[in-house]
Amino acid sequence: MTMASAPPTAAAGLGSAAPAVRRTRRDWRGWAFVGPFMIVFLAVLVAPVVYALYLTLFRQQLVGGNAFVGLENYVALFQDAKFWESLGRVALFLVVQVPIMLTLSLVAALAIDSARLHGASFFRIAIFLPYAVPGVVAALIWGFIYGNQFGLSGSINDLIGFDLLQPFSADWILASIGNIVTWEFMGYNMLIFYAALKVIPTELYEAAEIDGAGQFRIVTGIKIPSLRGSIVIATIFSIIGSFQLFNEPNLLKNLAPNVISSFFTPNMYAYNLSFAGQQFNYSATVAIVMGVITAVIAYIVQVRGSRQEVR
Repeated sequence: MTMASAPPTAAAGLGSAAPAVRRTRRDWRGWAFVGPFMIVFLAVLVAPVVYALYLTLFRQQLVGGNAFVGLENYVALFQDAKFWESLGRVALFLVVQVPIMLTLSLVAALAIDSARLHGASFFRIAIFLPYAVPGVVAALIWGFIYGNQFGLSGSINDLIGFDLLQPFSADWILASIGNIVTWEFMGYNMLIFYAALKVIPTELYEAAEIDGAGQFRIVTGIKIPSLRGSIVIATIFSIIGSFQLFNEPNLLKNLAPNVISSFFTPNMYAYNLSFAGQQFNYSATVAIVMGVITAVIAYIVQVRGSRQEVR
C-alpha cells in the first residue's frame, strides 16, 4: 500500500527569494523652479507676520525696557474705544460702499456686453481708466474738487449763495471717501465681470432665444448666475480693500483736520501709533487683529459663495 504524496502548499514558495524593492531617489528638481518664489514668499510675507506676532507679546516700559507681557496688548486693544470706533467706521463703509460699487460695475459690464451700447470700447476704457490713476493722485484730485475755499464745491456754493455741498463735513466725509474709492475701483471690478461674461458659451444664448427668452430673462437667467464666482472674488477683494482703507482719509486729513482723526480707520490708527506714538508693539497688535478679522470675513464670504455656486 502506497502513501499519497502531500499536496503542494503555498508555504513551499516561501523559500524563494523575494523580489528586490527598488528605491527611487527623490527628485528635487521641482524645487529649483519653486525655490525662488518660496524665498521671496517667506521673506516678504511669512517673516513680517511672525515678527509682528512676536512684537505683540512685548511692551516698551519706562522701567525695564521691552518686557514680555503675553496677551496684555490684545486685552488692552479689545478695551480700546478708539479701535472699536475706527473698526465700526470701516464696517459701515464696507456695508454701504461695496454693494454700490459692485452694482455699478455689474451694470456697466452688462451694458458693454449687450452689444447694444454704441461706443462700447470707449466706455470700457473710460470706466477702467481711473484705476490706472495712482491712489494718492486720485485722493489729491478729489481733495481739490471737494475744497470749500478753492475747489469745485466751493465754486458751486458761491454760485448758489449758500453752502449746499460740504464734502468735508462730519456727516458727509465717509460718503466723500466712498465716492473716491468707487471712482477708483469701479472699472477694475467691471473688467472682472466683463471678462467672465465673454467666456459664457454662445450656445446658451441661442437656446434661450429659441425658447423665446427676452434680453431681461437672458440677463437674469444666464448672465448673472454665470457671474457668481466673479462676484464672490470681487466681493472678497472689496472687503480686503475696505478694511485696509488708508490712503484716501490719510491724505484728506490735512484738508479736514477737525473731521478726520488719527484713528479714523484701523490702519490709520496703527500707522499713527507706530510712527507718531512710537508704540510699535501696540501698533503690531492692531495690525494682527485686523488681519485676522479680514481673513475670517473673507473666508466666510468665499465659503458661502462657493456653496451657492454649487447649488
